[in-house]
Amino acid sequence: MLQKVCSVFLSLIFLSACSKDSSTNTTTTPLTNATVPDIYKKIYGATSITSDGTYITIKSNGLPDHKSSYYATSNVLYDNFSGATFGGYNFSKNPNSIAEKSYVFKIPVDPKVSTNHVATPLGPIGVSLNGVPFFNQYAGPNQPLTNEVVSFDRYWGHPAPNGQYHYHVEPLYLTTVKVTKSSLLGFLLDGFPVYGPEESGALVDKTKLDIYHGHTSVTADYPNGIYHYHITNTDPYINGSGFYGSPGTVSN
Repeated sequence: MLQKVCSVFLSLIFLSACSKDSSTNTTTTPLTNATVPDIYKKIYGATSITSDGTYITIKSNGLPDHKSSYYATSNVLYDNFSGATFGGYNFSKNPNSIAEKSYVFKIPVDPKVSTNHVATPLGPIGVSLNGVPFFNQYAGPNQPLTNEVVSFDRYWGHPAPNGQYHYHVEPLYLTTVKVTKSSLLGFLLDGFPVYGPEESGALVDKTKLDIYHGHTSVTADYPNGIYHYHITNTDPYINGSGFYGSPGTVSN
């Protein structure tokens, strides 16, 4: 009898231990399939959008969904453009062509202001609604866009030598065809949103923007308010003296 009681008692201890271990494993399993906030679903050009609860991962092929003179002539989106472009300059095509990429943008799901405000790099600094990357205000290291604006196509984008099509300035196709000039246009790598050149029915007062080219206020997408960047028609166009928040990463 005593042997039977001891056997039952040991079995209960074993089951209790297994149950506790199972519970512990469940609570420490990394979150790998978190819900993507609806706001990111506005990035219609993404090939996929996922979240691990800390970062939003946005994948894109970087191909513009609008006409461009930089597509091959055999492409249905090829545009034989020869008119004036950004700033009223006569268009002068650069020697590059649009190439498909495999971008992976990884940005904070809960962006915070940074203490060091790192400078934006050359290359992608964010992603627009159609999956095309944003670039900063430089044509090269500390080189202004002065000589590059003539190569912006009908919708104010152009490709780099490696085929990366991108926007340094207002993505005109988005602001005039897909959404409006006061709409959300995308996100920078620090997770803070980018809005167009208008707010509350008027052009943004650039004197109200900080050195990072943004400010904090209520928007249609963030009724409680959020820091956000604004695109304007003068330097630095999208972003100023570095990221407002801590940037994530991008690869292609």
